[in-house]
Amino acid sequence: MLEAHQLSFQFSSGVPLLSDISLTLSAGQWVGLSGDSGAGKSTLGKLLAGYLKPQAGEITLAGMALPGSGFQPVQWLPQSPELSVNPRWRVGSILREAWTPSDAQCQAFGIHPRWLSRYPQSLSGGELQRICVLRALAPGVRFLIADEISTMLDPITQVELWQALQQEAENRQLGVMVISHDSALLKRLCPQRFHLSGAQLKPW
Repeated sequence: MLEAHQLSFQFSSGVPLLSDISLTLSAGQWVGLSGDSGAGKSTLGKLLAGYLKPQAGEITLAGMALPGSGFQPVQWLPQSPELSVNPRWRVGSILREAWTPSDAQCQAFGIHPRWLSRYPQSLSGGELQRICVLRALAPGVRFLIADEISTMLDPITQVELWQALQQEAENRQLGVMVISHDSALLKRLCPQRFHLSGAQLKPW
């Protein structure tokens, strides 16, 4: 179980972005998070994955603090995949950075073998996002924070990506938080949903 206990966070402006937020994400659970631009959705996602440290409160995984270094069992996936890859690496090296997915897993995520010898800048945003999502699903990962990961994709590719991720999450009982402005997508994927506004988290 991934738990956030009374989190608070603000940047240098002094205006609280998140205030006294508590949240629980269980194994196999899908939770949706919506909110206006700038409300702090990505910040909350980064906190849950250990990319940022809360100024108050704590985040625990199975009752323990998140690892301070090394392998991270909570993975945050950003909207723009090109920002999370090394442009000097070939796509195959990027995909296998943490583990080596099977051919069946690559096929499920629509990854073509011919992509692996290319550099990331030669792939479209949607193609590179497939690589980044599968890369993040290394053995040992228990929770995934998917931050607007399908925003840049066409409708068909969106469906294919979410179907592949749902199947992988079901097989491994991964907990998934889906951050999105798309309320229809959140309703389709997530039985439990929250809206972030005014530094507060409210069910919807």
